[in-house]
Amino acid sequence: MQRKRGGCLRAILIGAAVLIGLVVIGVLLSGGDKDSGNSASSDDTAATDTSAPAKKTEPKSAGIGDTVRDGKFAFRITKIEKGVARVGDEYVGSDAQGQYVLVHVTVKNIGDESQLFSDSSQKLIDTKGRQYDPDSGAAALGLKNSNAFLNTINPGNAVNGILLFDVPKNFRIKAIELHDSPFSGGVTVALND
Repeated sequence: MQRKRGGCLRAILIGAAVLIGLVVIGVLLSGGDKDSGNSASSDDTAATDTSAPAKKTEPKSAGIGDTVRDGKFAFRITKIEKGVARVGDEYVGSDAQGQYVLVHVTVKNIGDESQLFSDSSQKLIDTKGRQYDPDSGAAALGLKNSNAFLNTINPGNAVNGILLFDVPKNFRIKAIELHDSPFSGGVTVALND
């Protein structure tokens, strides 16, 4: 009899688990349909909304000479130099693996306390969406007036810096992503060829 009771109890527990599982699946599926319906209407709304903001954002798209902000810094790209083979002089300098792209930038502290500006937080983006890190070592050796390598900027002060990127010779520039720190959201400035 003990075996029968254990078997009955097991059957009841399995049945209850299956029933609970079916209820959970039913709730998920009905919730999924509601979410899918909302997603579709959101997509329809997003498609409508996307066309409207796209028109609004096109004129606001930042480019060379525009001031953009991220965190405690305001950035302005002033000049781009491409196709540079070497930075520095004949004694101290660095040769590019591909070519150097020099991005001249003005960085102003718009916050209430000093903030460290680091070139290593910045990203250059090509037309394929690939991101490139700066070559801090070559910049420190070959760029005399850069001010872009680990510079603390006090509130209200601004520095002119040069961000140095070593990129392939066939590199096609699209944009730069500027950050006030490695953890900030960043802001993108278009640098299209």
